[in-house]
Amino acid sequence: MKHDDHDGCGCNITPEQVDKARRRLLTGAAAAVAGSVAVAGTHAQAATPEARALYADPEEPGLPQVDMVIEPGRTALVVTDPQVDFLSENGVTWGVVGESVTEQGTVDNIERLFAAAKSVDMPVFVSPHYYYPHDHKWEFEGTLEKTMHAIGMFDRPGPLSLDGFEGSGADWMPQYKKYIEDGKTVICSPHKVYSPAQNDLNLQLRKRGIDKVILAGMSANLCTQAHLYELLELGYEVAVVRDATAGAKVPEGDGYLAAIINFRMVANGVWWTDDAVNRIARGA
Repeated sequence: MKHDDHDGCGCNITPEQVDKARRRLLTGAAAAVAGSVAVAGTHAQAATPEARALYADPEEPGLPQVDMVIEPGRTALVVTDPQVDFLSENGVTWGVVGESVTEQGTVDNIERLFAAAKSVDMPVFVSPHYYYPHDHKWEFEGTLEKTMHAIGMFDRPGPLSLDGFEGSGADWMPQYKKYIEDGKTVICSPHKVYSPAQNDLNLQLRKRGIDKVILAGMSANLCTQAHLYELLELGYEVAVVRDATAGAKVPEGDGYLAAIINFRMVANGVWWTDDAVNRIARGA
């Protein structure tokens, strides 16, 4: 999709603004926060000790501690936006999410969840984010919607075409394809803002008798958190895998920290990937 298609969308985005937005995300915003990624593309299998310390749970929680029990046949893994634009150093958001993705080991941790779920035939659902040309003609946008549209994030030429999909920012991370494209994973219709309110995730889960969700994916304080809230409102139990997500670090704040605080307050469980993988294997 050419960025010229943004003209006339009501957003007054020019090619120069598109280029500026890309540069800001890829370089400027990342440089504005301390300790940006030292080696792009290096992902540990677990959160680094520094990250565990930085985002540690309180030693004496002030709120009741709850948990979720996995029940085979009623529990599914849901992964939001396991896509190149969020999780690859080649993605358009790496400049702001790369530090958090690397700290948490997010890329490998998501794969570990996919592998664990597949090993016990747990249902797996992917809730992707795509934008088509007609989405760029919206009359108004929020801050990050405007940013995503400006940089061509998750762009596809249309809902009926996969032209240019392979290897694009909208595509799955390569290591996830064997799990997502196995003929069993449910790929939901795209969500357009943050939550699954506009896609068919709820329908697909209900039609399979699922009422418990293990939630992971990107981005922590945006789509992942919005999926958590929507699913809770719909009556699901939801456990979030805290190091199988990540968030942007920008001058406005640390998105991952904001998400972790909210996960603790509303989720039915906040697990580490190691714990989630063990629970999935045990079915408990």
